[in-house]
Amino acid sequence: MSNTESSVSEQHKIRLEKLQELREMGYDPYPYDFEVTHKSKQILDHPELIKQDDEDEEDVEKVAVAGRVMTRRIMGGSTFFNLQDSEGQIQVYIRKNDVGKEKYNEVFKRLTDIGDIVGIKGHVFKTGTGETTVYAKEFTLLSKTLRPIPLPKEVEEDGETKVYDAFTDKEQRYRQRYLDLIVNPEVREVFQQRTDMVQAMRDYMNGKGYMEVETPILQPIYGGASAEPFVTHHNALDMKLYLRIANELYLKRLIVGGYDGVYEFSKDFRNEGLSRFHNPEFTQVELYVAYKDYNWMMEFVENMIESVAKALHGSTTVTVGDNEIDFSAPWPRIPMFEAIENETGKNLYRSDLGDLKRIAKELDVELEESFGKGKIIDEIFGEYVEPKLIQPTFITDYPIEMSPLAKKHREKEGLVERFECICNGKEIANAFSELNDPVDQRERFEEQARLRAEGDEEAMTIDEDFLQALEYGMPPTAGLGIGIDRLSMIMTDSDSIRDVLFFPQMKPEK
Repeated sequence: MSNTESSVSEQHKIRLEKLQELREMGYDPYPYDFEVTHKSKQILDHPELIKQDDEDEEDVEKVAVAGRVMTRRIMGGSTFFNLQDSEGQIQVYIRKNDVGKEKYNEVFKRLTDIGDIVGIKGHVFKTGTGETTVYAKEFTLLSKTLRPIPLPKEVEEDGETKVYDAFTDKEQRYRQRYLDLIVNPEVREVFQQRTDMVQAMRDYMNGKGYMEVETPILQPIYGGASAEPFVTHHNALDMKLYLRIANELYLKRLIVGGYDGVYEFSKDFRNEGLSRFHNPEFTQVELYVAYKDYNWMMEFVENMIESVAKALHGSTTVTVGDNEIDFSAPWPRIPMFEAIENETGKNLYRSDLGDLKRIAKELDVELEESFGKGKIIDEIFGEYVEPKLIQPTFITDYPIEMSPLAKKHREKEGLVERFECICNGKEIANAFSELNDPVDQRERFEEQARLRAEGDEEAMTIDEDFLQALEYGMPPTAGLGIGIDRLSMIMTDSDSIRDVLFFPQMKPEK
């Protein structure tokens, strides 16, 4: 057992003893509720709550605050401590003469620890040093903690403030996000910005008259993307089901049903590896709008993301690492094969499978034996082009082999009307002029089935119910998917997808 583990075990034992003593004294260490009237920020932002010297205490507005004890400065019969709630911290002053001898000496001073959750009722005043403080008239222990909070210690050394024991280990922060949120308040801001970003996108789409919907997560046939699914089993129906890899095919069914515009913020699941850009459970928003194409959707995306940047940062410019990213519309539009040729000098348009394998070898791009034309082109693009696209850029006109759900290009043979938005070196959005020809769609599905039989485990399966829906007629439609996690990384200047997920998937602890 390490010294840290030993210390925690000892602390755990001591706190259990304190818990038992509280109960023996007749105090409930876990009461049912506490009515909070004010949050810390609300008090700090409203100086009119502060009691003036000439005011009678009875005339001052009363406050009730609750949160964790984060620091304590005990001075005999009185104590200053910092209380942390969901909005920040505020100082509290508590005296034996106000809350009672036993409540102060026994419950607060001796049996309450750093990290315990308490409730305070009193009024607001300013200390001699000018700090806004809650003067406690009543004290209630709301939750006795049994483990110590890993708070950093600040020590003055050689005229400098040095921090020890900070809770900075990335893996532990991801595994114990609840502690991360307690001791690293800047983390809260990341998740608040993520929520604000999603709300701004929702407001934008609602403002256009599109309807937010829900579609199945458990699906009898997975589709809408090239990915391996998670498999489960429904006992009552005795059938295999899949966690969705995308919600595209169900949203298109709603367009068939007569809706002009539908969108869904969805949890999707892909049985793939972990990286700083990949989590097997992720969030995306998909939008489908009838009577539109991918050209219209490009304008929609750049205008929506521009508005999101303004909502979050008050500007179209966002700092991400060492880069200043400007989301102001319009964004560059570059055909995929042109982008590859610009970086490699190789023209891949109309190349057959043999040519592509030879070129990939010349470019030192590693391939798997099962890779078809689309996968090879995608690997070359990912190696040579994608990492260099820092400013938001639309890469357009993909080969048909890469896009089994996109409409054939109206002018360029062998291509489809598809774009991806690349920003900060990674794809954040994918969109098509959606394929609505049921005969063509069946042929594409059958080609995917052939690739699957040859070993491509991410190739799509044939969805007969979806094909039947298309046979009833789907109008021309533009479809879009935006990765919420990756866009959050950019908007919050986060280095890893795990920084924008409350509870990322982790390898089991040894």
